[in-house]
Amino acid sequence: MFAAALTPFLVFAAFVLLLLVSLSAPIIKPIYLFRLSGNVSSSLLKSGASGSVNFGVWGYCISGINVAVVGVNRQTDGQCSKTHLGYTFDSTVANALNANGLENIISRTTTSVLVLHPVTAGLAFLTLLISLFILRRGSNGTSRFPSLITMGLGSFTAFLTTVVFLIDVILVAVVRKRVRDATDGRITMVWGNAVWMTLGAAVALWLSTFGACCGILGCGRRRKRSTY
Repeated sequence: MFAAALTPFLVFAAFVLLLLVSLSAPIIKPIYLFRLSGNVSSSLLKSGASGSVNFGVWGYCISGINVAVVGVNRQTDGQCSKTHLGYTFDSTVANALNANGLENIISRTTTSVLVLHPVTAGLAFLTLLISLFILRRGSNGTSRFPSLITMGLGSFTAFLTTVVFLIDVILVAVVRKRVRDATDGRITMVWGNAVWMTLGAAVALWLSTFGACCGILGCGRRRKRSTY
């Protein structure tokens, strides 16, 4: 069936999305979970400073800080944190956003949960390898067994990916509230593309399990017809 044959391509799309999210900032800078931006200005000498920080699975990247004095703009070079599991808002982040009270808004333990992103990527890759056997028919012209394994493993991977997406949403929502309370709204936050990429991967995986189920049922009907 067409739905069964489409399963490996859906799993492949989910794997690519999860892999990219797993390699988000500070590894791949344009992919991030959320961004904090700060803008401080003063009428004195027409001065101001602005900067933003992108947060990913393994750390964060600070954009170049733009400083303006008497209409003259200067921009410093950006920098990224070291790649490691679990991070918090340190003085480097606070200085980049020109804000106080941001230190330790989130704990390393909380962000350590983001390790589930590469875990789901690994499971998606394993599901992809198994789903490829759906494209290869056996001697009886069916692919029921690989479809069954793909549906089982794919369902677990889809469920875990959905849980990871919910964790991302809760994490970003909590950070947004705490930052707003700590800075009286002077620091703005926007959702990152990594959150929606995780959602897309979850949808693709659920659709792939449906395709694998169609492969099992289709094989069953084909076998039943062949007995007549």
